[in-house]
Amino acid sequence: MKVLIADAFEKSGIAGLTGAGCEVISEPELKGDALEAAIRRTAADVLVVRSTKVTEPMLDAGRLSLIVRAGAGYNTIDVAAASQRGIYVSNCPGKNAIAVAELAFGLMLALDRRIADNVADLRAGKWNKKEFSRAQGLYGSTLGLLGAGSIGQEMIRRAAGFGLNVVLWSRRFDGQERPLTEAEARELGLEAAIRQIEVFLAPTPGDVASRADVLSVHLALDEGTRGLVDATLLERLRPGAMFINTSRGEVVDETALVAAVRDKGLRVGLDVFAQEPSGASGEFSSPLLPLGAYGTHHIGASTAQAQEAIADETVRIISTYKGTGRVPNVVNLATRTPATHMLVVRHRDRPGVLAHVFDHLRQARLNVQETENIVFEGAEAAVARVNLDGEPSAALCSRIKDGNTDVLDLQVVRL
Repeated sequence: MKVLIADAFEKSGIAGLTGAGCEVISEPELKGDALEAAIRRTAADVLVVRSTKVTEPMLDAGRLSLIVRAGAGYNTIDVAAASQRGIYVSNCPGKNAIAVAELAFGLMLALDRRIADNVADLRAGKWNKKEFSRAQGLYGSTLGLLGAGSIGQEMIRRAAGFGLNVVLWSRRFDGQERPLTEAEARELGLEAAIRQIEVFLAPTPGDVASRADVLSVHLALDEGTRGLVDATLLERLRPGAMFINTSRGEVVDETALVAAVRDKGLRVGLDVFAQEPSGASGEFSSPLLPLGAYGTHHIGASTAQAQEAIADETVRIISTYKGTGRVPNVVNLATRTPATHMLVVRHRDRPGVLAHVFDHLRQARLNVQETENIVFEGAEAAVARVNLDGEPSAALCSRIKDGNTDVLDLQVVRL
C-alpha cells in the first residue's frame, strides 16, 4: 500500500507506516497543482494531510481510496466529492484536545495580564509597571463554552483548576437549561471537575454569551456552525468580556466581531482567522489586530505531544485499513441510507449463492444499499442481510429460493 504524505509529519509516524509494510512517500511541501501531479505520479492509495487543501480534481488524478486528516477538522478536504467517488475520509479526533485547550487558556491569561504588551514594551526598553498592574484575574469568573467535544471537555478540566465556573452549550444538549448531571459528567470524564466547580447547561449559544465573562468557541465547522457567532450573539456579551476562538475562523462573523470590539471593548484572542495563508508562511493581515486583539498562527495543535499522538493515530488508521479493509474514524459514511427493506437470506456457505441472489435483485432493479454475510461456526451455513431501496415481491423471493438449492430460507423485514 502506497502512502503519500503531503504535510509535515512526525518521523515516528513515517517509521510506523514503514514498519506496517507501507511504501511511504513524504513530500511535505506539496500544494495545489503539485499535489495533484504527485497523486497522479505516485499512484498512492492513501493521502495524509494536515492543513493542505484536497480538491475534487486531486481525487480524479490517481487511485486514492483513503484520505487521512492528521488532525481533527476536515473542512479543507472536499468530503462530498470524496463520498461521490467512494473514497474514505478519516480523521484523528481528540488527539490535539489538550494542546488546543492549553492554548485557549494561554490566550485568556495573556489577555487578562496583557502579557504580549508587557513583552513588547520591555523589548522596546520601556518599564511601565503602573500601566500593566491593572488586571481583573480569572478566579471566580464564568467561562462560557460553545462545544462539549474533546476540547470542550479539556477546557472544563482546566477551568476547575483555575476556579472558573462553566456555562455550556452544545448541539448534544441543545435547548436544555440545568446543571450537568453526575451521570453525564461520568460519561464525559468530568466527575472531578463538577466536584470543584458548577457546570451549567444553557439552552442556546446566546444564553451562554449573556452569562459569560469569557466566551471560548470549540465547534467543528459545518453548515450549522458557519457564522454562528454573529452580531446578535456578540451583542449579548457584557462590555469588556473576553472572546477566544481556537476552532475555525469561519465560525465567527469577522465584521460583527470587529464592531463588537469597537463598541463594547471586547478583548479578543484568536488562533484562527477566516482568511489564512495557504502555506506555512506568508503575508497576513486582519482588521482585528490593530484593535488590540491577540493572535497566534493557527498553532493550537502544534505541540510535540499532540503531533506524536496524531501520528500514532494516523498509523493505526492506515494499518487497520491495510490489514482489514476497515477504516477507523470515517467521517463520510452515510448515517442513514435510502434502504426501506432488508432481505434476510439463510443459505449454505457455497460459491455462487450470493451471486444468484444479487443477480435476481439486479433484474428486479432493486439497489443494494448495504450488505453483510455472517458465517456460522464450521463454515457450513451463513446468513446474508441485504438492505434494499425497495420491497422485494413475493414472486421475486420465490424465484430466488427455488432457483438455488443452497438458499435455505428468505425473510423480508421493513426498515
